Amino acid sequence: MKKIDIIIVDDHLLFSEGFEGLISDFKEFNVLAVLANGKALIDYFSTDNQHPDIVLMDIQMPVMNGLEATKWIKAYHPHIKVLGLSSECDEEIILKMLRAGANGYLGKVIHPSELEFALKEVYTKGFFYTENVSNTLLNSLEVKEHKEVIVLKAKELEFLKLACTEMTYKQIAETMYLSPKTVENYREALFDKLNVKSRIGLVLYAIKEKIVIL
Repeated sequence: MKKIDIIIVDDHLLFSEGFEGLISDFKEFNVLAVLANGKALIDYFSTDNQHPDIVLMDIQMPVMNGLEATKWIKAYHPHIKVLGLSSECDEEIILKMLRAGANGYLGKVIHPSELEFALKEVYTKGFFYTENVSNTLLNSLEVKEHKEVIVLKAKELEFLKLACTEMTYKQIAETMYLSPKTVENYREALFDKLNVKSRIGLVLYAIKEKIVIL
C-alpha cells in the first residue's frame, strides 16, 4: 500500500525533528523532507522532487511565513493538503490560515494519536480541525442528511459571508447598517443554528457548504 507522503515546514529544528520522528513511527505515513521556511518549500518544488500529499506548515517563520507559503501551495499545487501548525491557539491566526487555503489547523502541543488521526482525516476527508477549533461542526456536517435542512435567512447569510472576511464585528455592524448588539444577536443565533461555538466554526461551515470560497 502506498504511504501518505508528508513534508514538515518549521524553523524550530527540535520541534520539526520531533514531529518527523513521530510521523515516521506511523505505518501509513512517510516524511519526504523537513524544511526551515516557506522559501525552502518553494525551492523544493522547483526541482524534480517527489510531491507530498500533506504539508505540515508552521505559521510564524522567517524568510517566508506559513500564510504566504500556504497561498503559494494552493495557487500552484491546489491538490496538496496543508495543515497549519502553531504554538498559539489564536482565533485570528487560525482564520488567516483558513483564508490562505489551509485544510486544517493543529496546535504544536498534541498527543501522537491525535496527530496520526489528524493526518488521516485531512488526507481522506480534506479537512481536520481540533475540538478547540470546531470538531462539533464536522460531526454535524457528516450526519447532515439525517437532520433537518438548515435554512439561513437573508440577513444571517449576509452576516455569515462578512464573518468570513477580516472585518471586526463592529465593522460588520457598520456595513450591514445595524447596531453592534443586533449583529451580536445574529452571531449567537447562528452559533445555535449551526451548532458551532466560535467565528472559526462559522467560517468552516461557510467553506464546507460553499457559501464562500476563500
